[in-house]
Amino acid sequence: MFTFVCFFFHFCSLLFSVTFGKACHTDTMKTVFVTVGTTSFDDLIGAVTSDESVKAFIDRGYTDMVLQVGRGSVVPDPDSCPGLTLKVFHFKDSIAEDMRHSDLVISHAGAGSCLEALGANKALLVVVNDKLMDNHQLELAKQLQADSHLIYCTYSTLPQTLRDMDLSALTTYVPGQLRNFANFLDKAVGLV
Repeated sequence: MFTFVCFFFHFCSLLFSVTFGKACHTDTMKTVFVTVGTTSFDDLIGAVTSDESVKAFIDRGYTDMVLQVGRGSVVPDPDSCPGLTLKVFHFKDSIAEDMRHSDLVISHAGAGSCLEALGANKALLVVVNDKLMDNHQLELAKQLQADSHLIYCTYSTLPQTLRDMDLSALTTYVPGQLRNFANFLDKAVGLV
């Protein structure tokens, strides 16, 4: 009888672990969210969907990519990034939910988008548009990278940055430093 009881418990524990272990197991899904804000930045969209960048995302374990393409004319097909599930949209009332569900945010260097991602406490990679004249966005990105809040690059260096970046080195942005940020921004755009 004792042998039967031991066998029964062993069998039940195996059955439980096989049945419920597989049912409860979920593959880790990692999402990258890309935003260009209210403008267009086709070079950024082209860079994140390039074969080189897609390979870097997959190598880092990302499974999904959500693109907010704004006014851009580059609108990738959902099957254009083999190995990633791709969702694309132009605009939404709010991108807060997309940011909240992402593991990495890749953004243009606009102050609003940067602050929204940092406020959501997300790893942030900022892509500066080096074609802009009087590029105050570059100054903002440089300062926030110097403070270890984000990593920045240009669209042409994006694939290499994706391969080399160390997101664990980033520190949390403290929203209470808004006055310091405003002062910096005023200087960067020449108001002070």
